[in-house]
Amino acid sequence: MKYLRFGVIGWGYWGPKIARNLASLPDATVSMVADPDIRRLASIEASQAGFVTTTDPQALIRSNVDAIAIAAPVRFHYQLAREALLQGKHVLVEKPLTTSVEEAEELVTLAEERQLTLMVGHTFEYSPAVQELRRLVQNGDLGKIYCVEAERVNLGLFRNDINVIWDLAPHDISILLYLFGKTPEHIQVQAHAHIQPRIHDVAHLDLNYTDGMNAHIHVSWLHPCKIRRVTVIGDAKMVVYDDTSPAEAIKIYNKGATVDADPVVSYRFGDINIPHIDGREVLLLECEDFAAAIRNGTQPRANGRVGLNVVRVLAAAQQALEQQERVTVG
Repeated sequence: MKYLRFGVIGWGYWGPKIARNLASLPDATVSMVADPDIRRLASIEASQAGFVTTTDPQALIRSNVDAIAIAAPVRFHYQLAREALLQGKHVLVEKPLTTSVEEAEELVTLAEERQLTLMVGHTFEYSPAVQELRRLVQNGDLGKIYCVEAERVNLGLFRNDINVIWDLAPHDISILLYLFGKTPEHIQVQAHAHIQPRIHDVAHLDLNYTDGMNAHIHVSWLHPCKIRRVTVIGDAKMVVYDDTSPAEAIKIYNKGATVDADPVVSYRFGDINIPHIDGREVLLLECEDFAAAIRNGTQPRANGRVGLNVVRVLAAAQQALEQQERVTVG
C-alpha cells in the first residue's frame, strides 16, 4: 500500500477536522499545514501536533506531500487547486469547487490531463443516511417522486465573501444530484440581505425538472434553530432525513394521498419505519475515498465533475437571483 503524505491549506473551522481524519488513515500522515494566520499556526505548535507549519501556501504546494486538502476561503479555491494540480498533487477542495463554471471546468480538465485525483468536499454524499435515502429512491420504494423539500438553517456562521446560497446550498444541491442522478432544468430564487448589505443571508431556491419533479431548498444564516432536513415525497411512501437526529436519521412514512373516481381525495396512514444507520464519522468516509482514489487511480464519489455540476446549478441560482427571473440550468 502506497504511503501517503497529506498537506492541509487552511486551519480555520474545517481544516483541523480534515487533518484529524486524514491522519487517522492507515499508511498515511499529515506532514504539513499552511495558514496565513500566525496565531492559528501557534495553536498547532502548542498542541504538539507534529506538523510542519508555514504561512506560505506556496511552500506547501512545492513540498513533497502527495496530496493537498484545501480548506481556505472559497475565493482562493481555484487558484490554490490549480497550482497544486500543476505541481502534480492530488487535491481535495472544500465545497464549492470554485465560484464560476469556467474555473471549475479548467480544474476538471487539468486533473484529467495529468491523471490526478480532484475531489470536492461534498461530505453528505458519504453520509450512510443519504446512502439509505438514495437506495430507497433508486429501488423505487417511494414510487414516483413528486417533490423534495430541503431545509438547512441556523444562526450563523455569517460570511463576508459569499452569500448563503454559495455557502450552504452546495450541500443540498449535491444531495439532490446524488439521489436522483439528474440536473434541474430551471431554477428560480428569492433571497434577502438583512445583516450585511448585498450579502444575502436567507434564500429560497425552486428547482424544476423535465419529468415534473420539483425541489425547494431553504438556506439561512438567520434562524433561531439548527435544522438540516430533507423530505422526499413519493406517491407510494415519504421519507424524512434529519441530520440533527442520528438515532432517527431516516424515517420512512407509509403515507399518501390519492384521488378516487368521485373525485374525492383519500388518505393512507400506515406505519413509520426507522432503519438502523451506520454511525461512522462521515468525514472519515470521505477521506477514505480520497485516499483510495489516489492509490487505485479510480474516481472518488465526489469527484471533480460532480463538483462542476454543483457549480453549474449554483451559477444558475446566482443568475436567477440577480435577474429575478427563472433561469435555465446550463
